[in-house]
Amino acid sequence: QVQLVESGGGLVQAGGSLRLSCAASGRTFSSGAMGWFRQAPGKEREFVAAISWSGAAIYYGDSVKGRFTISRDNAKNTVYLQMNSLKPEDTAVYYCAARPYGFGARLDEYDYWGQGTQVTVSS
Repeated sequence: QVQLVESGGGLVQAGGSLRLSCAASGRTFSSGAMGWFRQAPGKEREFVAAISWSGAAIYYGDSVKGRFTISRDNAKNTVYLQMNSLKPEDTAVYYCAARPYGFGARLDEYDYWGQGTQVTVSS
């Protein structure tokens, strides 16, 4: 099993920045990918960003390209999401997820999920 714990969420004004962290523990793997997803009230969970285990492959959802940056520190088993130029529409619960194989944006291909961290962007 893999346990994922997100942190770093909070309340920020539009145009501000936040950095989310996702610490992984338990089973570790040397392939696959980790991703960030988000879910706003009344909406479906959507893909935000993903990074392969090596960091060589990175992919962003269209709504966050150019504003968010995903990175990872394998020595710390931690993935980060730097969020800049935040907008009110970025308000959501942000979830970290992990998959032991492959790479991509599909929710159903991620096996492990964190509890989520709330991000609220005020206008």
